[in-house]
Formats: sequence, C-alpha cells, structure tokens
Amino acid sequence: MRKPLVLFYFLVFYATAQLVWWGVLLIESQPHRKVMIIGEGIFFMLIFVVGALKLKKAFVREHKIQQQQQNFLLAVTHELKSPLASIKLAIQTILKRSLSEEQRNQFLSNSLKDIERLDDLVGNVLIATKLENLRYNFPKEDINLSELVKNVAGRLQIHSCTTQVIKTELEAGLQIDGDRFAITNVVTNLIENAVKYSPPCAHVLVKLTQENGSVIFSVADHGIGIADNEKKLIFNKFYRVGSEDTRKTKGTGLGLYIVKTVLERHRAQIRVKDNIPSGSIFEVVFPLTNTVLLAAADR
Repeated sequence: MRKPLVLFYFLVFYATAQLVWWGVLLIESQPHRKVMIIGEGIFFMLIFVVGALKLKKAFVREHKIQQQQQNFLLAVTHELKSPLASIKLAIQTILKRSLSEEQRNQFLSNSLKDIERLDDLVGNVLIATKLENLRYNFPKEDINLSELVKNVAGRLQIHSCTTQVIKTELEAGLQIDGDRFAITNVVTNLIENAVKYSPPCAHVLVKLTQENGSVIFSVADHGIGIADNEKKLIFNKFYRVGSEDTRKTKGTGLGLYIVKTVLERHRAQIRVKDNIPSGSIFEVVFPLTNTVLLAAADR
C-alpha cells in the first residue's frame, strides 16, 4: 500500500504546484483582477484538498476491506483444513490398524466433534451471506431457548479438564419467537468465543433468566478481556481483536458480526461488560414482545 500512497501524494503535490503556477501567471497577465483570482484560487484549493482527503480515506478504507477479506479467506481455509486433516487421519487409523472398541469409539467421537466444527463454520458463512440481503427476513417460530442453550452448551463442553469448563445456570421453560438456525448460531458463537479466548480449564458461565419481562442470556468468561476502544469494533464484519501478527486464536471475524446482526433482526440487544477480576460478559436481552413462558402457555 505504501507505493500507491506515495504516488497519490506526488499527484496531489504536482496538481497543487500547477494550480499555484497558473494562478501566478493569471495575476501577472491580469493584475487588476488579483483579488478575485486569489479568492477563487483559495476556494478552489479548499475544494481540491477536501476532495483529495476524502479520496485518500476511501482508498485506505477499500484497502482495509480487501485486507480483511483476504485474512478471512486465509482463516476459512485454515479452519477447513485442520478438522478435515484430523478426520482423514482418524479414518485412516481406523482402517489400517487393529483397534479396540474403546479406541475406535474415541476416534469416531473426535471425528464427530470436527464435523460439528465444520458445520458451525458453514453455518456462519451461510448466515453471513443471507445477511447481505437487507430484505431477507428470518422465518420465525416458537423456540424453547432453555433447551436450545442447554443442548449447545452440552455439545461444546470440553472434556480435557477434570473440572467442568462450561457451567450453566438456566431457568427452565423460557421461550422466544425467532429463527431456530440463526439463534442457535448466536448461542454457539458466543459460547465458542468465551471458550476460545479463555485460559485452559477456565470456567465459562452461561446463564439464562427472565427479568422484568425480558429473557436475558449471558456468557461470562475469565479470558483476556476486551479493551473499551474495541468493544464497539468487535461487531464489525471481519474485525478481530488484536493484530494479525500477535493474534494466536483462530477465527474468521464473522462470529460477532453475525451475532449482532441476527439479534438486531430479532429486535434484541447485546451488551459487552467487563467481568471481575478478568474477562468479558456478553449479555443478550430479548424484549417482552419476543418472550413467552412455556409454563404460562400450559395454564
């Protein structure tokens, strides 16, 4: 990007120098119109400078978007390659070696987790594509959010530690009106992010309650946390916390963008708060018009 910017600055300098030179020539040829020429020249120069600055800003923004898209493609390629390689190795091991039933089941279980990981990635890409169409409306249905969150948390539970990593405090029977696939994606992204940015074996607390007529879903972690200046940026498309050089966690930069946009389409709100002593809390509030208690429906 450095060479195009150097060329841009050179062209701006050259155009400015030419305008000044033409102004000098006009004043020498028509000295009686000196004031008018200087006034019009200053006005024209202001327009030229403002236009040049806006052009530079658009150029930098376009370059940034292209860079983010390139990073996204690289990330997606890596995210696809890793589980596929793991599944391939597991199948080859099962076929070529004589394994006990316990070992075979372990390989199959790990392969299933990798397939679920691929399914989540494809789901993110599909929803992101749908969100590009501003006229797209999610098909709504009654969703038992308590069961949905319980199932997602159970699927994402990490068993590599002796202690439970994902802890749940779920109020039973909470229901919302929404798109099941999209809401499942929201819950998955928020819990996966909490686990991904947390230290090994650190607890992630998933809560679902009803307060003041609203259903509140929250995910709290004790990870690296999010700086105040990045809390609004994290919901931008392709944005990821940190720099490409120092970032260690994998991801595509689509997760929180999808979360924010899907929730907006469901008239829900999401807030990011600091956790104590470290980490972040993502809190989603579904409004009263979208919430119903199953218990109340059974009465």
